[in-house]
Amino acid sequence: MSNTEHIQTGFAEINGTTLYYEVAGAGHPFVLVHGHLLDRRSWDDQFAVFAQRYRVIRYDQRGFGDSGLIAKGESYSDRQDLYELMKFLGIESAYLMGVSGGGALALDFTLEHPEMVDALIPVTAGVSGFRPSEEVMKKHPDVVRMYTSLNEAFEKHDIARAVEISLELWTDGPGRLPGQAAPDVRERVREMTTRNWERPDGEAQAETPPVPLEPPAVGRLSKIGVPTLVILGEWDGPNPLDQLATEIPGAKKVVMAETAHHPFMEKPDEFNQIVLDFLGSLQS
Repeated sequence: MSNTEHIQTGFAEINGTTLYYEVAGAGHPFVLVHGHLLDRRSWDDQFAVFAQRYRVIRYDQRGFGDSGLIAKGESYSDRQDLYELMKFLGIESAYLMGVSGGGALALDFTLEHPEMVDALIPVTAGVSGFRPSEEVMKKHPDVVRMYTSLNEAFEKHDIARAVEISLELWTDGPGRLPGQAAPDVRERVREMTTRNWERPDGEAQAETPPVPLEPPAVGRLSKIGVPTLVILGEWDGPNPLDQLATEIPGAKKVVMAETAHHPFMEKPDEFNQIVLDFLGSLQS
């Protein structure tokens, strides 16, 4: 019997908002944090698989998917949202995996609440406070061009164009030609990104980022004291963790071949086995 036949779903009313969540399986808690182009559904290829061994939690962050709106000028902390969600679900500590912006959140959360994280898996993750050097940007003129085009599309409120550029930048990745990622992956990302950017709080999101971690994670990665697995995509754009992973004590790093910013969607079977092997090694 599949452990996802009995999925607990609901809305947690916390910190003045509502967070939609889903829970499946039994065992050690394992929290999945989506990226900022995506929502909880991006973990569709992981949720049932991991629920065979763990109590898996996935949720939509504030401003994404089916969770609450962000009000312009409203102060909030995505770290505090995650903290309160875990408390709401009775979770004292968990394995924590996040991708992209969700990976940056996972890193920040681990630094702010180390007692609540038993293992950390940042996937193609950002690092708060990191700024790429001019030298790095000069090596990647295509990435700079795509970021510029993306900002121009947003200024014109051309969501369809912005989404297409984001697909080229992150789902295809600068290591591939536009449209070379698998069509089903592109369309899944397109649907989630479009839905997020067309939300009524889309503009408020851009103008009201969450309260940052102070001091930020950059320069503090050596303070992370939990087992850590960094997963990167071969064809992704320049990622700070590619160079900073060595600062996390004992961190393991895996670069998945022929994937970009969403390796867990492009090669789910391979990705899942990498994660399960890592978590299994902690219990042996």
